[in-house]
Amino acid sequence: MDPIKEAFAKVKIEIQEIKEQINEIKRTLNSIQQTDKPTDNQQINKSLPQNTTILSNPTNKSHLYSPITNYNEVSTGNNGVPTDRQTNRQTIQHIDKISKIEHLSQILNSLDSIKKDIRSTFKHLTNQEMLVFSTIYQLEEEGFIVDYSLISKKLSLTESSIRDYVLKLIKKGIPVIKTKHNNKKIVLSISPELKKIASLQTILSLREL
Repeated sequence: MDPIKEAFAKVKIEIQEIKEQINEIKRTLNSIQQTDKPTDNQQINKSLPQNTTILSNPTNKSHLYSPITNYNEVSTGNNGVPTDRQTNRQTIQHIDKISKIEHLSQILNSLDSIKKDIRSTFKHLTNQEMLVFSTIYQLEEEGFIVDYSLISKKLSLTESSIRDYVLKLIKKGIPVIKTKHNNKKIVLSISPELKKIASLQTILSLREL
C-alpha cells in the first residue's frame, strides 16, 4: 500500500476508536450525574441546619428536629477515600483522549501539507522532464545502477539531452542525486526521503490533480 494512504488509513482508524471511547466516557459521566441528583428528601435536608435532620410524620413540633453527626465528604466504607475519585479518573482519561485527537489532527494536517508541496513541485515540470524523473525512479526501484547512458537507451534520447533534463529537474527542486563512481561515472538516484513519503504512482497521481 502507498505510504501516505497507509498513514491516512491508520490515523482514521485511531480517530474512530478514540471517538467511540469518548462517547462511552460521556455516557458514563451522564449516568454518574443522574445518580448524583438529589432526591426530594436530600433537597429538604440541604435547606436545614447542618446538625439537624427531619423526622417523618412528626406528631410534636418540639421534636421536629433532632441532632445528627456532621456530614463527611468522604466515605467511611472505603477508608476515607474521596467519593469522586472515579469521576476524576474519568476526567483525566477524557483529557488524555482529547490530547491524542489533537496530536492525530496535527499529523493529518502535516500529511496534507506534504501532499500539497509534492503536487506544487511536480506540477511545474514539463512532460519530458517528468518522463526523465519517472525513468530514474523506476529503474532505481528495479535495481539498476542508473546513469546517463542507461536513461538515454531507455528513452531513445541523446546523453546530452538527458544531462540537460536532469539539470533542469535539480534547478526546479526535484531531489535527484548525482554521485561519482570511480571519479568517472555519474550515477543518478532519487532522494530516499522522497521515496519514504511517496511512491512514483502517488507522485504521478498528485501531479494530475
